Amino acid sequence: MSEAVRILFEDEWLLAVDKPAGLLMHPSPLDPRETDTLAGRVKTYLDGGTPHTLHRLDRPTSGVVLIGKDLDVARRLSDQFRNQTVDKTYWAIVRGFTPEDFECDKALKEELDAIADKDARKDKAPQSARTGFKRLAITEVGVPVSRYPKARFSLVECRPHSGRKHQIRRHLKSLRHPIIGDTRFGDRHQNQWAGEHLPLTSLSLRAVSVGFHHPVTEGYTVISSGLSPQWQACLERLGWGQTCPGPAGVGEAG
Repeated sequence: MSEAVRILFEDEWLLAVDKPAGLLMHPSPLDPRETDTLAGRVKTYLDGGTPHTLHRLDRPTSGVVLIGKDLDVARRLSDQFRNQTVDKTYWAIVRGFTPEDFECDKALKEELDAIADKDARKDKAPQSARTGFKRLAITEVGVPVSRYPKARFSLVECRPHSGRKHQIRRHLKSLRHPIIGDTRFGDRHQNQWAGEHLPLTSLSLRAVSVGFHHPVTEGYTVISSGLSPQWQACLERLGWGQTCPGPAGVGEAG
């Protein structure tokens, strides 16, 4: 039986929910036996209404997802995503000590799934992509991991300015600061250590807020997810317990 969806914000036109890590956004041919999806939970919550998902999070990523309850409003907000005027903020725990402020603009070749994208073109040129990063905290653990005498970690704020598949994960890997818990792009030695010593069961990437201009009220609206109990426990274990993006909720300006 599906669990209830956690509501962060709701009005007549829009819904914002907190997607748990490990939950698929929609039914997928990559896991055809999985029937529990975010879209299904939202449809149940709306009691038969038609949800219009406005953006996606990878299965292991948690945090804010915006959903349109009205098709016309959903289309208008989709235009903001398409025009890259939506402010998306993520937190990630990564390997090593990062610079304080840094950016990656490495173009990314489209990633295709063998099943879901079997009919897609495989010769597309890499697409432009840009992500801004800000270091929020660092820590060092006095135990050897792989060839390193100590394990170093950074808590990083990530702001993608484009929407390529796995963009944040791939950019951080290219910078040699892969996300902890990333089984696809990460460091298996760091992941193994984290799995044994941190209350971490998934990718340590969380969508903490989404900011946009409300298509109806026209006010600038920021939806925040806060931290899940697992995330809070991880930060406390790493000595970052006082670091918090703010409580879940909504704010408006203008």
